[in-house]
Amino acid sequence: MGAGGLNTKGRHTQLGSGYLSCTSAFSGSPQPQPCGKALMQATGEMRAIIMQSHPNDILPLTLTSATQELFGCRCDEDVTGDNPYKILRKEDIVQDMRMRAAVSDFSPMKQLVLDYPEDELLLVYDRDFIYGSSFYLVLTADAKERHLKVIEVALEREPSEVFAAQKTSEPQPWISLGSEQEIEEESVTDSRPRLKYRISRVRREFGAPIFFSDRNAMETKDGFIECTPYQDKNFSLKQMERHTGVQTIPNLKSSSTQTQWTYPRSMCTQYEPREFSEEKKENCLQSEKLKNFVNSVASRFEIAIQQNEIMDVFFDDWKALSEEDSGYGRKADPHLKEYQSFTDLHFSKEKTISNINWHPTINGVIAVAVTERLSFEDRINGSTKLLLNPSLILFWSFSDPINPQLLLECPDDVFSFEFCPSDPNIIVGGCMNGQVVLWDISTHVEQLQGTHKRENETPVVRYCAVSGIENGHKAPITDIQWLPGTFEVSRMGVPMENKNGICVQIVTCAPDCCVMFWDIRAPRVLQTMADQRKQKVEEKPLENPHGVPNTFKHLDLTWKPLIRVQHISYCKTRLQLVLSTTFCPQDGELVYTDWKLEKDNDSGRLFSAKPSHRFIIHDGQVNTVRRSPFFKDIILTVGGWTFAIWKEGVTNGPIIQSSCSQKKCTVGYWSQSRPAVLFIGKEDGNIDVWDLLEKTHEPSQTQNITATQITCIKPWIVSSKQHLLAVSDHLGTLHILEIPWTLRSPSSNEKLSMSKYFEKEVDRLVYFEKRREMRAKEKKDYEAEELRKKTYLIKRPVIFIIEK
Repeated sequence: MGAGGLNTKGRHTQLGSGYLSCTSAFSGSPQPQPCGKALMQATGEMRAIIMQSHPNDILPLTLTSATQELFGCRCDEDVTGDNPYKILRKEDIVQDMRMRAAVSDFSPMKQLVLDYPEDELLLVYDRDFIYGSSFYLVLTADAKERHLKVIEVALEREPSEVFAAQKTSEPQPWISLGSEQEIEEESVTDSRPRLKYRISRVRREFGAPIFFSDRNAMETKDGFIECTPYQDKNFSLKQMERHTGVQTIPNLKSSSTQTQWTYPRSMCTQYEPREFSEEKKENCLQSEKLKNFVNSVASRFEIAIQQNEIMDVFFDDWKALSEEDSGYGRKADPHLKEYQSFTDLHFSKEKTISNINWHPTINGVIAVAVTERLSFEDRINGSTKLLLNPSLILFWSFSDPINPQLLLECPDDVFSFEFCPSDPNIIVGGCMNGQVVLWDISTHVEQLQGTHKRENETPVVRYCAVSGIENGHKAPITDIQWLPGTFEVSRMGVPMENKNGICVQIVTCAPDCCVMFWDIRAPRVLQTMADQRKQKVEEKPLENPHGVPNTFKHLDLTWKPLIRVQHISYCKTRLQLVLSTTFCPQDGELVYTDWKLEKDNDSGRLFSAKPSHRFIIHDGQVNTVRRSPFFKDIILTVGGWTFAIWKEGVTNGPIIQSSCSQKKCTVGYWSQSRPAVLFIGKEDGNIDVWDLLEKTHEPSQTQNITATQITCIKPWIVSSKQHLLAVSDHLGTLHILEIPWTLRSPSSNEKLSMSKYFEKEVDRLVYFEKRREMRAKEKKDYEAEELRKKTYLIKRPVIFIIEK
């Protein structure tokens, strides 16, 4: 805009006495308006029309700084005005919506992203806010190709054509519209001649000396005059309206810069190694120059090798410095942080969580078994009501923390369930009435992954097979596990190699003094009958009103255990497998036995072997028997008010035993990343974190999670930077906690240090056992010596001398 006026295409602007006359497509005839008001009104109308008229194949959106950094599309850094395009993977967007749920910036357009046909979406940076937001997402494949075609056309053009198209705008001739006259009227001019004053002095006073002296201002009459302000009522000064005009323009500066810019081009280089011929190699090896070089550097080379042996050159000093902050008393935050919580007002109401398990392959999905909070008498009195409300296993997902994703229907309350390691779609559970249940959720995998459109109601999956009550346990099944796919057990209890590598056998325990082994494969007789039935051409379809898969139809109500290990007088609550060995704790008692059946020589019947070891350590029911993920011979047991750590093969007792705590211990679990860390749940809702390298007499930290007792603990490793801990309570709430860096990152030699510590504790047990034997022997010898002395005094003759 110049000093006078501006004449543009489609708009006429006249700078005059504070008014603007606009003629454009947004207003009909020119109307005089105030300058600011007219500009704001016109700009608002233009922006409203532009924002309302974006194409249907794009969607404007605003991304937060965290989302921009996560997807690598930071404004004016990763994407600019010259390069505004960014390709986003559909899988990454779906993963972000699943993990961050409603917090994700893509959640409002979740269905549009899922319906997109291709695997990659185009994100465009709208620097000028043409469509009202900083970004817009291309929703169709045709629009994506149309945007990318513009880039290809620009790359095919030669630089000369680009520079030819970029011409400097030429100045237009000045057209006067009368604004200079108004500016002259607003400028300040003299209305009268300016006044001139003349000050003179006598010539003889020029250069005269000046003398200063002190005097008392109070003594003279005109010593000082005080001028105090006051209000004169005779005059009333008011500022009159002032009309002022100011013309401000930036200084015009013309500059140009010549920069050499090249288009990116795809290039390739063929690399071939250059080698000497055999003759040149021989000449090089025999040359005196090479021999002199080797002789000159041999000593330095030996010194370098010695230094490599003395010091590890690959040692990370920065990582070692960061490990110092994770020690005791450092500034690193060691507390567990609340990440998510799950509860349902309908399915979890007045129920407790008996078991939890993370899904082995789908991140962010966890299953919980809910049971009634009733005593045995209350269950009998309310049996009719319990039949109308079947027990369930709930599947929760981080993408929807309000509604469960899947429900598994159970014939009775489930105290323990496990995913099959070789096929996570197969789930086995143990019920309160002693039955074993199997589910197949292969048709609902998309529902759990979040790729399937959610229905209004949560789908309910009925069990595929259940064992007969007469063939199962006579008490609630408290623990159930899959045998590894590397071996299986014969009917004699002998482990054999499993060549298929698929988990096909299950082991269960209950307080009815039995450990049972189950096989999910069909018996040979039933398999032969099934093959004959398939050969028939005409076969009636099976009635399946509930839509249950026929995966385990051959086991339904006919399933029998393969082996039954009976132990009279030992009630089992938890078990831990070691090839052919199982741990079976009673009320504070730990039993070590072999599940291999023995044959009676007289009758020929098979019977269970007697326990090889029995220990009474805990002062209450043992609720946890857990093997360390880092040491296969180290086992954790929790029961009553204490916990203990055992080493397999050491029969003297536990190598570590805690002191009695003020509250009862309800559950325990090893850390999955640190060999020295374990978590102990209490009945008051606290979690004790034990770091055995830091303290062994008390927990490193205690943190309150809930107001009631903790029922289950299950850690899970999402990535190297995120470890989660699932904690359930007696009120049916599932808490997901984030494990801090200090509790998930092991020190450089933590496993080796723990191994040496366990060996030291074993030596301590052996030493005290020898001392006990020595003291017992000394006591026995002392008692024998005392007995010998008493016997000698009784048998010694007594001589009396009588003097007359």
